[in-house]
Amino acid sequence: MSEELDLPETGPSTAPGTAPWSVSQEVSRSASGRARRGSARSMSRGRLGAGLVEVPRVPYRDPKTAVLENPEVPEAKRFCSKCGKKVGRAKDGKQGRVEGFCPQCGHAYSFTPKLEPGEVLHDQYGVLGCLAHGGLGWLYLALDHAVSDRWVVLKGLLDSGDADAMAAALAERRFLAEVEHPNIVKIHNFIRHESKVSDKLVEYIVMEYVGGESIKDMITHRRREGRGDEALPLAQAIAYVLEILPALGYLHGVGLLYCDFKPDNMIHTEEQLKLIDLGAVRRVDDHHSPIYGTVGYQAPEIGTIGPSVFSDIYTVGRALAVMSFPFDFRGKCKDRLPTADEVPLLGRYPSFHRLLLRATNPNPELRFCSAEDMAEQLTGVLREVLALEDGVPRPGLSRQFTPERRRFGVEGSLDLREVALALPAPSVSTSDAAASWLATATTSDPEGLRKAPELTVEVRLRIVRVLIESGDTQAALRELGTLTAPSMFDEPELDPAEDWRPDWYRGLAALTDERPGDALGFFDAVCSAVPGEAAPKLALGVCAEAVGDLTAAAAWYELVWRTDHAYVSAAFGLARVSLACGDRARAVEVLLSVPDTSSQHLPAQIAAVRAQLGDCGAEDLVAAGERLHALDIDVHSHTQLSAEVLEAAYHYVTRNQAAEGKVLDCALSEHELRLGLERRYRTLARFAATPEERIALVDRANAVRPRTLV
Repeated sequence: MSEELDLPETGPSTAPGTAPWSVSQEVSRSASGRARRGSARSMSRGRLGAGLVEVPRVPYRDPKTAVLENPEVPEAKRFCSKCGKKVGRAKDGKQGRVEGFCPQCGHAYSFTPKLEPGEVLHDQYGVLGCLAHGGLGWLYLALDHAVSDRWVVLKGLLDSGDADAMAAALAERRFLAEVEHPNIVKIHNFIRHESKVSDKLVEYIVMEYVGGESIKDMITHRRREGRGDEALPLAQAIAYVLEILPALGYLHGVGLLYCDFKPDNMIHTEEQLKLIDLGAVRRVDDHHSPIYGTVGYQAPEIGTIGPSVFSDIYTVGRALAVMSFPFDFRGKCKDRLPTADEVPLLGRYPSFHRLLLRATNPNPELRFCSAEDMAEQLTGVLREVLALEDGVPRPGLSRQFTPERRRFGVEGSLDLREVALALPAPSVSTSDAAASWLATATTSDPEGLRKAPELTVEVRLRIVRVLIESGDTQAALRELGTLTAPSMFDEPELDPAEDWRPDWYRGLAALTDERPGDALGFFDAVCSAVPGEAAPKLALGVCAEAVGDLTAAAAWYELVWRTDHAYVSAAFGLARVSLACGDRARAVEVLLSVPDTSSQHLPAQIAAVRAQLGDCGAEDLVAAGERLHALDIDVHSHTQLSAEVLEAAYHYVTRNQAAEGKVLDCALSEHELRLGLERRYRTLARFAATPEERIALVDRANAVRPRTLV
C-alpha cells in the first residue's frame, strides 16, 4: 500500500446512473447501541462501539492548529476535472504548474486556493486559512462573526471554471439543505463570493467545524509510528462502520445516494463519528448528473448501470476492508478482495471474511439490500470477533432466527433427524399478511395451514417446515419448488438468489434424509448470506461432524459456543468432537462451562463426569468422583453414575497398580474398589424394573465381591 490511502477522484462519467432497487430505512436497532459509560480515558460504551467495544477518544482539535502553513495540492493528486488525466506534474526537473491547461483536452485547471487569510465573506465569515483539499474543492477555516465567533468550514470549488464541478457543488448544496442527521456534518449556510484571484463568483458551503481526525489519518499515523501494521484493530474498524451505517441508511431513506464512502470521509471527534464531504451525493432517480467516486472503492457496475443503494453498500465493504487490513486495493485487488491465504486475519475471522465478500459481491443483487441489513449482520460478526479475542461470550438476539427449539446431542450421540427438529427456525416476517395468524396457529397439519386466511409466502414456508418435520421431505421440496420457480408470466414468489430461506429448508430436508454432505452445501450458502447469525454455523458443525470432518466441526461448534452460551447444543457438540479427537480435557472444560442458569447445566455436569472417565489417570478419577459427589441428583442416577466411576477406577487399578487418593470414599486399590462396586450394584438391584435386571445386577455384585477366607 502506498503512503497515501486516498485516491484521485474519478472524472465525470458519461454513462447515466440507475437505481433499480429499493432504498433502506435508517438503522435503528443493534447499530444504535446501548448507553453505558466507559473510563475517563476511553469513550463511552455507547453507539460508537455498538455497546460492545470501547474505542479510544480522539481529543477535540484546536481549529487554529489545523490550518495549513503552505496549502497546495500534491502533484500526485492533480488531475483534469474534465478528462481525468494527469495535469500539473513535474517534467524535465521542473515542478508542475498549479494552474494551466490540460495537455490532453485543453481544459483549464487551477489548484490554487481562492481565499486568503483575513478575507471576509458575506460580511460575516472571516477566513483564517486552508484546512485541506478534496476532490471538488478547498476547505477553509473561518470565524462566524454573526454567531458568537463560532468556528465554521467554508468549502469552495477546486476548479471553478469546470461546469460539471460547479454542477456537483450546486447539487451538494441542494442535498445538504435537506439532510439532518447527528452523524452527518451540519450545514449552516450557502454563499457566493467574488474571488480576488480570478474575479469570478465562487460558490461556498458553510458547514460546522468537526475538530477530530479522519479514519484515513488514523491509519496513516499508525503506519508512520511504526506499529507494524497499516490498519485499525478489527473490532475498532467494525465499530466505526456500525456508527456510520445509520447515516448512510438515513440518506437512502430520503432518496439519496452517497457514492463516495471511504475512510477519508469519516471524522472521529471525541465521542462521535461524522460523515463529511457530500460532494458526490445524488438522488436515487438521477440518471444524468456526473458520477463521482474513488477508484478502488467504487462498485464495478457504476460505468454501466450507475449508482444505487447496492453500490453504496459496495463502497462500505471496500472501506471496511481498507480499515481492517493492508491490501493493494488499487492494484491487483482493485476488483476483488484478497483471499484468506493472502490476509491471515480473514482466516482467523471467517464470518468477517464472508461479510466482506457479500458486501462487495460483483453482482449488485447479491449484496446486502440495505444499510440496516448490513449493520445487523456486522453486529453479529463483531460479537464473534470480540468473543474469539478474549473468550467472553457476547450473546445477542437474532431477528432472522428463533432460538434453538430444543437441545440435541445431549445424550452423547448425534441423530440427524433430531437435529432437523431442534435447530432454530427462520423468523416469520412481521410484514407478511399472515404473520399474526401464524403466531397463534397451533396446527401442524399441512392441510390445516392451507386454510389460512391468505396463502402467503410465510404460510407456505411453514407448510414446508411441517412437511420436513413429519419426514415427508419430497413433498416439502415440491412445495418449495413451486415457491422458487418462476411462472410463464410472473417472477417467483421467493427468489433464491435474494432470499436464503430456500437453502435453509433444503438443508433441513437433507439432514432429515441423512444426507449431511448435501446439507453442508446448503447451510454454507446460508452462512454466507447471513454471516452474523449463529444458526447456520451450528448446522454446519453438525454436518461436518456427520461427514467425519472433526476439525471443521470443532471450529464451528467453538465459534457458536464462545459467542453465545444460549446455544447449549454447540457445547455438547464441541465436547463430543473433542472426545472423538482424543482431547478429553477440552471436552470436560467445555461441558463445565455450561452456565448454572441453563436447563442443561446438570446434564452437562453429568456428561463432564463421564467424559473424564476415558483413558484417564488417577487424578482424573479422583476429580470425577469429587464432581459427582457435588451433584444434586436422585439416588438412582447418582448410584448408576457412581458405578460407572468406580468401574473406570477398577479398570485403571487392574491395568496399573494402586495409587494415592480416594474415589467416592474408596481407596484406589483393587480390594476397596471391589467393595464399592458391590454396594452400588446391590443398590441398583433394588431399583431394577424387572426381575431379570435385578438378578443380573445381583450376579454382578457377587462376581465383583472380594474373596474372603470365610
